Formats: sequence, C-alpha cells, structure tokens
Amino acid sequence: MQRFSGLRKSLSGFQRFGFSTNKIVDIKGREILDSRGNPTVEADIITSKGVFRAAVPSGASTGIYEALELRDGDKSRYLGKGVQKAVENINRIIAPALRGLDVTQQVQHDTNMVQSLDGSRNQYGWSKGKLGANAILAVSLALARAGAAHAGVPLYTYINRLAGKNSSRYYLPVPCLNVINGGKHAGNRLAMQEFMILPTGARTFREAMQIGCEVYHNLKKIIQKKYGMGATNVGDEGGFAPDIVDSTEGLALLAEAIQVSGHQGKVELAMDVAASEFFIAEGGKKYDLDFKNPKSGGREQRTPDELIALYEQIVNNYPVISIEDPFDQDDWDSYSKLRAKLGDRIQIVGDDLLVTNPVRIEEAKKKNACNALLLKVNQIGSVTESIEASNLSRSYGWGVMVSHRSGETEDNTIADIVVGLSTGQIKTGAPCRSDRLAKYNQLLRIEEELGQNAVYAGKQFRNPSNL
Repeated sequence: MQRFSGLRKSLSGFQRFGFSTNKIVDIKGREILDSRGNPTVEADIITSKGVFRAAVPSGASTGIYEALELRDGDKSRYLGKGVQKAVENINRIIAPALRGLDVTQQVQHDTNMVQSLDGSRNQYGWSKGKLGANAILAVSLALARAGAAHAGVPLYTYINRLAGKNSSRYYLPVPCLNVINGGKHAGNRLAMQEFMILPTGARTFREAMQIGCEVYHNLKKIIQKKYGMGATNVGDEGGFAPDIVDSTEGLALLAEAIQVSGHQGKVELAMDVAASEFFIAEGGKKYDLDFKNPKSGGREQRTPDELIALYEQIVNNYPVISIEDPFDQDDWDSYSKLRAKLGDRIQIVGDDLLVTNPVRIEEAKKKNACNALLLKVNQIGSVTESIEASNLSRSYGWGVMVSHRSGETEDNTIADIVVGLSTGQIKTGAPCRSDRLAKYNQLLRIEEELGQNAVYAGKQFRNPSNL
C-alpha cells in the first residue's frame, strides 16, 4: 500500500499541472470477494487521469471448455478458492510488461497478455492456463475503462469503436430478468436453472425495468400465498426459489404474475435450462429432471427426444421465445435436432456449448446447432476476444445475449458492453441484490445520457439493427 500511496501523490502532480499522457503508470491487482463470498480478482489501471478499476465475476454452472479460472487450491484458505496466484500474476508479470505503454491500445495489450505473457493453448485456442483468465480479464476490463477516459468518450462508445462500429445511435437491451431460480443456483428441486421475464413490449429501457419490477413484486405475493414465506427467499441471482419440480409450474407462476400486474402482451418468457448439470452420459444419453433428489430413482429421466418434445410443448403453451443450454455441452446432435424443429420460432442460445469461444461458435454454425450466443466475458478472458465472438455471431445472423455470472460484484462494465455492441439483450439477474442492479442502474444512466440517440430493442431484441 505504500507504493500505491506514492502513485497517488505522483498522479496528483500530473493533474495539478494539467499534464496528461496516455501512458500506463502502474497496474495493481488485488483479491476481493464476490456476491457469494468467494474470492475474485480486481485490477486497477493507474494513469495520469486517475485510477480505473474492474472486477471479474465467477460462475457456479460452468462449461468445461471455458478459459481457466485460476484458483489457489489451498484448502486451508477460502476452501481452496483463493485467487492470490492470479493476483500475483498481475502484479509480477502483467504490470511490468504493460507499464509505460499507451493505455488506448486495447487490442495490442490483450493480444500481448493472452498470446505472449500467457501463451497457453488447447484445441479451442488460447486457454489462459498460465496466468489465469481471471487475471487477464481484470486487467483487460480496467484497460477499457482507462482507454475510454483517455479517448474522452463514454465506455460504451469506446467499446463500439473497438468493435469496428461508429454508431450515431445505440440500442438499449431488453433485460432478461431471472425471477425464478433452480438448478445449481437454488436449493429447491427444480432442475432447470432460470426462468426469465422479458419486457419486449416496453417503449424504453426505463419502462422495461418498471414492468419487470412490477411483475417481480406480484410474483413474490403469488409465491408466498401458494408456498409460504420461505419460498420467497432469493437465490444467487435474486430470483425466488419455490420448492417445485415441474418446469411448467414455474412458467405458470410467471404467466399469473404477468396477468395480475396488468402487463399481458408486453412480457415474454425465456429459460436457461443449464442441461449439462443434469446430463447422464452412462448407459445412453439421459437428462434427470429430478437430479437434486437422491430418492428419485431415475423416475424423471428423459431421453434427448423426450426433452425436445417437452420444449415443443412449452413453446406451444407459453410465450417462451428463448431457451438457453437445452442440452449438454457435447450433445451436438440434440442441439441440431432442436434447431431444426424450433429454430424458426425461438432463440436457441449456446452458453456451455459455445463458452464465448470463436472456434466453438464456428463449429456450432457448421452443425446448425443454435442461433444465438450467450456472451460472458470471463469465459474467454479478454475484451478483445469477447468482441470477436460477438462480431462473429452477428455475422451469422445470430442473436447475442450479454450475460453476468452467478458470482458477481458491483462492477457494471457489461452494461456498457451490451450498449456498445448493440446486441439488444442482457441477462443479469432479478431486479434484486445490488450486484445485479448495478448493471441495470448503469443502463438507466446510459439511456438518460443518450437521449434521442437511445433506441430500445424491444421485439427486435434478436436483431436490433432491423429497427
């Protein structure tokens, strides 16, 4: 901290005499805590304009093909989940390599960290196996904040330019509000992980949040009346976790809440199945819809074809317009079958399947497996690679849903990313818990700042450029 205090004094000297330079004065990494009380990585970029900070999220339901999240593995400390090694990699390897360089050279610095300072690879590209994706991403996100400040533009404009765009107007995303939690995000028996409301019929993002909050509060009353006070306890992402098993029961609760709130026709539904979490590979492919019940005896296991039939039934009976991770991350054949059957009616989103990785996105395109990307910056590990994944998906005509992780912080960078890339949709939890609302509140500020240059994606959330 003594070295850091000295930096602050030197920065005040820069600012006192009006001196400004694009050079990186220093980089500082540290271990902080995420919304689940687990350690994560934060980084500061120090320049003549000040200190620019970013923190990295962490998932509970993670794909096996994600870039490496480096943990210490010391069971005597945070149950092995410490990130001091990643922090040390920032302070001892990344900081000396980038100190003194131009902070606005985002692509150059990301490439240097990923390909030179780390350099580890696997069949899907740069794996971040040496430094850790959490170390690289913390610096990459902070670099973007600093770069925007030195370019004299908002972060969303800076992201827009990094993506090769020069937009005069920006699309505010439809918020995909996860209001009923299951899977690994909750202690109930519900296998499918997220049930979301999408206020596509709103005229502005501000109105969308009002509609979403009103449905959320009415849902709370309905759940409390039907299942008791304990059922309104919230999961990792702020959604409720009633003790239900049947996914259609969750959808029926949402439909009732929408009706009671008076927003029929303005709200559609989406699901994140997170099917990799209840996939059984042994003895023929099966999916266990009661996997959290040790006494189920396999009674709720379904074949891929039976699961496809269930999804078709759901889409026929409820206004579900998006299904994420409907199958295991290696069950390509089932993805292709579902795409052929429902792909012209709904968005089929690859999360664990794609892990924000251009190589797997290309593979999914060849196999006609899905028609949308879930963009999680920590799955791939840098701003530049995230933009590449988004641009590639958009070139295929796919939707792109920018997403948080279940373990979050107060960092709101993804709000600027979704506006800068104009992808039209964001998933960052329920309108509850400050780690989730940090993103939604930033989007409210951005919409206000943009004024007439802000266009709400609404019904065109999958391809807002059609507006």
